[in-house]
Amino acid sequence: MRPTEIDALRNRASAAHRAGKIAEARAFYARYLALRPDDGGIWSNVGALLRSQQQHTLALRAQERAYALMPDAPGLRNNLANILSDLGHYDRSIALREEILQRAPQDKSQRAMIGRCLRGLGRYSDAIDYLKAAEADHPDDSEIKLQRAFAELGEGRYGEAFRTYDVRWQSEEMTPRQIDLPQWDGGDLAGKTVLVLPEQGFGDAVLFARFLPALRQHCARVLFLAERPLVRLFDGLDGADWVGTELPATEKVDCWINLMDMPLLVFGADNSGVIPAPTCLNIPADSATRAKAIVGPHKGKFKIGVVWSGSATYKGNSFRSFSHRQFHPLVDVPDVQLFSLYKGPFLEAFVADGTSLLIQDTASTDRDFADCAATMQQMDLIITADTATAHIAGSLGVPTWVLLHWDPFWVFRHSGDTTDWYPEMQLYRQPNPLDWDSVFAKVETDLRKRVTKWKKEQKRG
Repeated sequence: MRPTEIDALRNRASAAHRAGKIAEARAFYARYLALRPDDGGIWSNVGALLRSQQQHTLALRAQERAYALMPDAPGLRNNLANILSDLGHYDRSIALREEILQRAPQDKSQRAMIGRCLRGLGRYSDAIDYLKAAEADHPDDSEIKLQRAFAELGEGRYGEAFRTYDVRWQSEEMTPRQIDLPQWDGGDLAGKTVLVLPEQGFGDAVLFARFLPALRQHCARVLFLAERPLVRLFDGLDGADWVGTELPATEKVDCWINLMDMPLLVFGADNSGVIPAPTCLNIPADSATRAKAIVGPHKGKFKIGVVWSGSATYKGNSFRSFSHRQFHPLVDVPDVQLFSLYKGPFLEAFVADGTSLLIQDTASTDRDFADCAATMQQMDLIITADTATAHIAGSLGVPTWVLLHWDPFWVFRHSGDTTDWYPEMQLYRQPNPLDWDSVFAKVETDLRKRVTKWKKEQKRG
């Protein structure tokens, strides 16, 4: 192939990549690199493509090749630092970013990401101090402030954190509200009717619903807007005068408040305040009847509800989730029956490989989260990834084991086997990034002990 043809192939690969034609770009990149394996820039492009497709370990290999070929290229160094951050190699990512800053000291994105890496290491105070210093140099940068908010949440500085977290509406991931009503400005709410608006995920709604009673103490009436899958679960929610998916035309509202701004009514600027107990959830009678029918044939078994993935659209889902096959060894524990509580696109693989023959599918026919919660109440134990299931189970008070990746949600922090937000939960953590095998080995050991104890209690009872 002539040099001009090779160059044309390179251009076609890059153009397909930019156009989002992933399969086409992969094919062109492969053909080009077979002829020009020493092109560091294209290896970096390949790494970026693989990263966008959640193929992180392959992306790292591609970026390592790019960096080895062009170690002085700032863009390639940044791309390597990004995938290293993704995979929990924080110390090396920080070192690369500091090298970039030596040449480009005003690169504020590197400052934000160094703070993020420090938080990923569980060094919350160091992250906060570093990011505050970065803010002094870049006071208008929303990403630096957002990373500080996450570090403050991990540190438990909730008063500061939820005030700082208002910057989320300036980030790329949140779209500012466009509502013809005044937003609560932090002022007196006495005698007013307040509308609480949902934001982010289902689990967040369950987590933050506990703050409704505090809001209710400050105003005359609380209206809580919920996503449809949660409405029946939230029926009669403590602190809410009304729960629904659409505001009735007859309701007159004085102002609205974001779901995640309610903690400001509990936690002071000095980080005082006590975490409220999880909210009480509603289990409709028909959901309870359905759940009892599901578990009825398994009388005498230790019943475990399992979930292996959260929302597939969440950008960090590939790290917090794991394969349903990880549960296979638990099927072998005597006197145990597993039930899948998962509902989503990964159910197809669960059925296709025969796992559903051994782990009973209960969730594919769920109408909503109320049905799921009712099934949970029939379980002796819930074992779940960090997803909405964990928040519902924790709120119900069902014994729950949450399996966490190395850089978990701030509610679970980076150490310890419990959380103040759900006191009855037990947490299992990856000892190293991507290492789910060690987590499940520990889970199996603990489960066998628990079932042995349960069997003895059954005989005595």
